[in-house]
Amino acid sequence: MEEQLFEQRLDLSELSTAVFALQKEIKKIIVGQDEMVRLILAALLADGHVLIEGVPGVAKTLTARLVARSLQIGFSRIQFTPDLMPSDVLGTNIFNPGTSSFEFKRGPIFSNFVLIDEINRSPAKTQAALFEVMEERQVTMDGITHRMAPPFMVIATQNPIEQEGTYRLPEAQLDRFLFKITVPYPSEMEEVMILQRFHQLENNNVLDAINPVLSGEEILRLRQLIKQIVVEEKLLQFIAKITVATRTDKSVYLGASPRASLAILNAAKAFAAMSGRDFVIPDDIINVAAPVLRHRIILTPEKEMEGTKEDEVIQRIVHSIEIPR
Repeated sequence: MEEQLFEQRLDLSELSTAVFALQKEIKKIIVGQDEMVRLILAALLADGHVLIEGVPGVAKTLTARLVARSLQIGFSRIQFTPDLMPSDVLGTNIFNPGTSSFEFKRGPIFSNFVLIDEINRSPAKTQAALFEVMEERQVTMDGITHRMAPPFMVIATQNPIEQEGTYRLPEAQLDRFLFKITVPYPSEMEEVMILQRFHQLENNNVLDAINPVLSGEEILRLRQLIKQIVVEEKLLQFIAKITVATRTDKSVYLGASPRASLAILNAAKAFAAMSGRDFVIPDDIINVAAPVLRHRIILTPEKEMEGTKEDEVIQRIVHSIEIPR
């Protein structure tokens, strides 16, 4: 009876239609990778940024471009390279002889949907240039603040294998991402389907097959819906217990911050809404725990030497805490 009242409280039909339409467009090209697509859409609804990690050729960049193509908003792609400067990303002040004053020339970060390819290819000063814009949605240049037009979302990719000539993202930078998505290889059956699909497309541009289905105004409206999702007090305590447990676990050298708790809360709301519910259940929290926490904790050197993965520790921590009923 209580669930029925919840369902009547918030109309999620527009959100469900939008998510279905986005998934349908992306699946025209992408085979499998359901988890990656679901997490990207959840981050879009939760107003968060995404870091995608995987070996070359698993459609990290392609998926991000397909999502951008299915949205009627501004898109910008920045290829991070070792010689990229902060001004190449944010913009710079240029002197205008006509007015005898400096004018701010906006960089490629000034867009709605920004794809940063190979984010760990650029040095620390260029990575640090993203701190303010990702957290506060603004750029401060020579004391003047330039605000980003909403919606604003960053998707960054990186390769976990080839580390020569790369610069590891600092913890403060990683903390700006709502999710870290790890992309596996496709199965043999999926690989056959990939070959069949691209063979059928022949030499056509895959992006031409994608139709825009969601506008910027609609995204902002759906984000307001997400904020209204009901979360019971016992579930807030469940989130807090998970985060605090990462700070006391013997396998963890550096635990998650309160920002991680907020990230779990927002992501769980998005997952609930995408499932057609206007209330969060424990499964929503459990499902988002790994992508939210895996880049926010550092394992002890001993555990890293043993080959222990962050996901294993997170799963153990989550299952060690009593699930609210």
